[in-house]
Amino acid sequence: MSTTFEEKLENAKKVLEELSNPEIALADGMKKYTQGIELLKEASKMIEDAKLEYETLQKSEEK
Repeated sequence: MSTTFEEKLENAKKVLEELSNPEIALADGMKKYTQGIELLKEASKMIEDAKLEYETLQKSEEK
């Protein structure tokens, strides 16, 4: 199931909140950190893809 950009950011925010818990175990913290980084990479790729699509549309309208 594909998630939206907004859902990815919301999930990353939840991960950050979980990492803020001072009682989180190191292993759990590392898993959450890795999960958060992956979510942010996916969101960043979505932005880049949208930017490329926008630029392609702009170029095709100029012709």
